[in-house]
Amino acid sequence: MNPEIENQYLELPTANGEVIRVLRKSHPQARRLRLTITSGGARLTCPKGTHSTQALAFLHQHGEWLEQKLDELRLVNQPPALEPGATTVIQLRGESVRLCWREGPFPHIELIGDRLRLTLPRLHRRALETARGLLRTHLEAQLRKDVSRWLALYCPRIGIAPTLVRVRPLKTLWGSLDTRDRVNLDLALALAPPAALKYVLVHELCHLRIRNHSPRYWALVESILPRWKDQREWLRINGQAIKAELTRLI
Repeated sequence: MNPEIENQYLELPTANGEVIRVLRKSHPQARRLRLTITSGGARLTCPKGTHSTQALAFLHQHGEWLEQKLDELRLVNQPPALEPGATTVIQLRGESVRLCWREGPFPHIELIGDRLRLTLPRLHRRALETARGLLRTHLEAQLRKDVSRWLALYCPRIGIAPTLVRVRPLKTLWGSLDTRDRVNLDLALALAPPAALKYVLVHELCHLRIRNHSPRYWALVESILPRWKDQREWLRINGQAIKAELTRLI
């Protein structure tokens, strides 16, 4: 079996309509299927030659346990709550910036050097709600700015373009492509390095041509992003943290 087929992500739908992505890893010394949860997400270790239907059946059998453990992990890793008026450090495009607050005549947000400054008329009981709205708008605007530039670059090379790009928080996925050729991107990618966002976008754009994870599909990804594996690994290691950070901010 091809290594790229063995070391793939399996998708497990949940009762509430979400999808849990589980990294399937084949190990020559494994004697049974083993499901583990780490800060990087869920992993299913399989003996060599395990059929995909057997792996998926095992995931469905342990779906409730998996969902519960992932929820527990999110609670443990949840960063401190955002507090109006209190300066804090956040991640923005892979860089640490200081989130500062000040009073001003109208609510707005601006990036000044290594500071992201939130201005509100006054720090009243709705300050947090207003701040979250400003942060969400700012993060989406920054993400869309990058995406627009890369769509113009990569769509001609792939020979097809999505009908729409939607940006919203996603519980476990980084991106998806629906049957109407609409690309969905996780808003948390605005906190990640631009290269990680670029990988997710290219990943979904390549699915416009090839709707599977066959060797031919990965060859197409590699022809556009030769170091795509580095970005996939970055998301595996840091993904849970930036998803938790997005929850704190918005």
